[in-house]
Amino acid sequence: MAWQLTALVMTITCLMLFRTSEQSSESELLQQLRKQLEYPRQLEVWNNPSGNPCYTQPTSVVTVTCEGDAVTELKIVGDRITKPPKFSGYPLPNVSLSEAFVIDSFVTTLTRLTTLRVVILVSLGLWGPLPDKIHRLSSLQVLDLSSNLLYGSIPPKLSAMSRLQTLTLDGNYFNGTVPDWFGSLSNLTVLRLQRNRLKASIPASVGKATMLTELALAGNNISGEVPALDSLVKLEMLDLRDNELDGELPDMPTSLVTVLLSKNSFKGEIPEKFGQLNRLQHLDLSFNFLEGKPPEKLFDLPNISYLNLAANMLSGSLSSSLTCSSTLGFVDLSTNRITGELPACLSANLNNRVVKFDGNCFSADPEHQHEANYCQQPHKGRRSGKDVGLVVTIVGIVLIVLVLSLLLMASNKRNCQRVTAEQQLLQKQMQDNSTPGMSSELLESKFWVHISGCEVWVANNAHTSCIFFRRAKRSNKML
Repeated sequence: MAWQLTALVMTITCLMLFRTSEQSSESELLQQLRKQLEYPRQLEVWNNPSGNPCYTQPTSVVTVTCEGDAVTELKIVGDRITKPPKFSGYPLPNVSLSEAFVIDSFVTTLTRLTTLRVVILVSLGLWGPLPDKIHRLSSLQVLDLSSNLLYGSIPPKLSAMSRLQTLTLDGNYFNGTVPDWFGSLSNLTVLRLQRNRLKASIPASVGKATMLTELALAGNNISGEVPALDSLVKLEMLDLRDNELDGELPDMPTSLVTVLLSKNSFKGEIPEKFGQLNRLQHLDLSFNFLEGKPPEKLFDLPNISYLNLAANMLSGSLSSSLTCSSTLGFVDLSTNRITGELPACLSANLNNRVVKFDGNCFSADPEHQHEANYCQQPHKGRRSGKDVGLVVTIVGIVLIVLVLSLLLMASNKRNCQRVTAEQQLLQKQMQDNSTPGMSSELLESKFWVHISGCEVWVANNAHTSCIFFRRAKRSNKML
């Protein structure tokens, strides 16, 4: 009996020692992360008497959640919010962490917290390419590394994080393509990759991410057509603003609440099916190349509050019987080619509704409208920002070449004049210093002269030509 009691005491002691060691290990890893982040002031709260961040009171900028002794959530929001317009991959004072920071070592330490389910590390000045080993956090459900200075490609091995539900990498410098592993993340509900430098097209595999509720890719260099999205039956927010997307607008799932597609190069007509998006509250199609008459059902969607169709090539006239939803608070039709009367629900100040319609051919408010024939002329289209930039670049190159050519011509002319003068002076000196008995005919005969890098051919003082060489030399050769 005494032996059994002794064994029980030893077992309990070992378990307590093991748990204490485990707790100490987790705490040490968090303190190591703090050191690698160069002791941001937000983590001063970790200076508690126990030395264990698990026991700190959560705030809006720092949260450590533990279950038992295991860390399950780590949230740190820093104050390095400045995003430089140009970043070449090197640390920047007061913007990024110092040159001593190594992103690979930091992620290695982070992945040793194997029970993490939520990682939010925002505006901390992290810089460098995000290592593939981030996928070792196999339990991760939320990963938010926004507003840092991460660059390169988005790690392909993120596709192995099957439990991932939210991926936010906004405001970095990722410059690869949009990931093509949507089918692998069956639980992904939120994907935010805004304000990076992503290029190429949106892969068709996005249609396989059927759990997506939010897709935000605004502020990149994404081009091409948007693939079919109607299979995303849970999608509520789509933000593709400020890219280089073209082609016609795709069919949209009826679950959408917010659609932001402005500042692209979409063309064609607005699909009539947009008038069936009964949950839609916010629609922005401004600054594209859309044509034809806008579907009148857009104005009467049951939940619509914001409708922006400005700066397109929309034409035709709106029906006088057009009705507007009572929820509609803002409409912008400006800078199009719409004609006729302005419908009553857009002209009356109902429910404090704001309506902008300048730059069309409406009969109302002629001071801010074009003449009717303006909206009947074929539209030449607007140049995209890329086309304008290309034209400016070409004109700049031509001007530089022209200026350099003029400078070179002026320099050549001065050199030729100088060389000719030096040749004439040399010829006079030769005549003055000629030895007795040397005939004047010999002095006036043909010879080559190399003077100051210019080779001059003289024939009876009648013809002079210059050819410039790389090295200056001077010699006389009698022919």
